[in-house]
Amino acid sequence: MRKHRAALYLLLALAVGFAGCAKPAEESATGETSGETARGSTASERPRSQPRPQPAPEPIVIPANTELEVRLISSLSSKTNKAGDTFEGTIEAPVVVDGKTVIPKGADVTGRVTRAVPSGRLKERAELWVTLSSITFGGKTYEVTTSTTGHKEGSKATRDIVFIGGGAGAGAAIGGAAGGGKGAAIGAAIGAAAGTAGAMLTGKRDIEFPSETVLRFRLEQPLTVSR
Repeated sequence: MRKHRAALYLLLALAVGFAGCAKPAEESATGETSGETARGSTASERPRSQPRPQPAPEPIVIPANTELEVRLISSLSSKTNKAGDTFEGTIEAPVVVDGKTVIPKGADVTGRVTRAVPSGRLKERAELWVTLSSITFGGKTYEVTTSTTGHKEGSKATRDIVFIGGGAGAGAAIGGAAGGGKGAAIGAAIGAAAGTAGAMLTGKRDIEFPSETVLRFRLEQPLTVSR
């Protein structure tokens, strides 16, 4: 009987000892598995490196004194317009810098009348002078500061009036300066239109720039254009 009990106690002791040894091993294995899972999760959650964004293109600077040729959409007259009136037009010739077109032909422009004197008022000669305010292209509008362009009755200098609309459906090509400068081009080929346009400039009447007249302006300050 005693031998039987002793054998039973021995079996219980062995069972308890075996269970105690097995538990740390399981905990160790479980701990290793949890650690590996955590490391794997951290690695998967780590963001992938993104490609570096490309730097924005450098803006282009249109230098001062660059010429801008503008074709009028609306007509202007020293009789009906006054200082502060606005007008609209389009760029007639593209503006190119370093071989690249910066301002395309057809870009919208706005301008304003700086001086308008009707003919015969207080015996003053008629005058009409205008300047540009803004240019719109590529979805952006740029404020500009330009020279004034216009004419005074009796003056021969029309250096910045490139083309006068109206007349017999054509108009007069003035070129560089009707007063005798390079590019002056009023000749027989223009016909009756030249006479009509000439009256608009030099006759004893109000100064008129019909629709389609092309005027030349110059930037007085550099214009920075984003690309």
